[in-house]
Amino acid sequence: MKNRRKNRISPKHMLIIFVSLCLILMAVSTFAPSNLAVLSNIAGITIVPMQKGINKIGNSIIDRQNAMEENEELQKENEELTNLVNALRQENQNLSQDTYKLQRLEELYDLDKRYSDYKKTGANVISKGSGNWFDIFVIDKGSEDGMKVDMNVIAGNGLVGIIYEVSDHYSKVRSVINDTSMVSAMVLSTQDNCIVKGSTETMNKGYLEVVYLDKDSKVKEGDELVTSNISSKFMEGITIGTVTEVEESTDDLTKTARIEPVVDFQHLKEVLVIQEVKETVVLDETVKE
Repeated sequence: MKNRRKNRISPKHMLIIFVSLCLILMAVSTFAPSNLAVLSNIAGITIVPMQKGINKIGNSIIDRQNAMEENEELQKENEELTNLVNALRQENQNLSQDTYKLQRLEELYDLDKRYSDYKKTGANVISKGSGNWFDIFVIDKGSEDGMKVDMNVIAGNGLVGIIYEVSDHYSKVRSVINDTSMVSAMVLSTQDNCIVKGSTETMNKGYLEVVYLDKDSKVKEGDELVTSNISSKFMEGITIGTVTEVEESTDDLTKTARIEPVVDFQHLKEVLVIQEVKETVVLDETVKE
């Protein structure tokens, strides 16, 4: 290793050699121009190929550097475009959410106008029971906002349920599809009274059961059911659902029916609360809601 280091020509010595060659060439060109052709031939054989190789290496280095700079620039542009695409996606998602919220609020506005006789206030759904259905849920308004037990709750195209428990800042709502719910209803076209039974089991099949319809009732598919005037807790005339099927009861004294609720009980986000409590005289404990 030491011998190899000793045999290497230092940069200082290389510079001296090249300077000496330049001086010799200058002297020859000045004092012996006839010998210049010989030196030119020697230079052509030795120096020119070396110069071409050096130029080639230099150009290769420059090209590689340019390629690296271009690659860095492309990576920077790609990163900027990626950030822009992500920002646009987020903006599009926000716009979609705003659109869906606007649609829901428009539905509530239409519902508010439909039941304009009742004083109402909006509320957000902040929690729900287990399962897929909003049969029990919590809204973000309580007694300090004027909420009271038995106030009716509406959304979508009609009746959602009723407040059954109130705290200072939130209230609990039992919807008409809850298994304990029994709503006094009326067929709008025939004025026949009946009972709508809550059941998450039947809701899994897409309907609620209607019982105690008069056997001579002319109720038919497509008829609208609303809350009855004799309901002890629900305001009169709030839409519950639409009849999808009618059949005779096994006792031959009444009819039963199936209705499809007008409210989407799987996707409740905002509701309206009717800020009145119905005052009625209950005749006995068997009277339904």
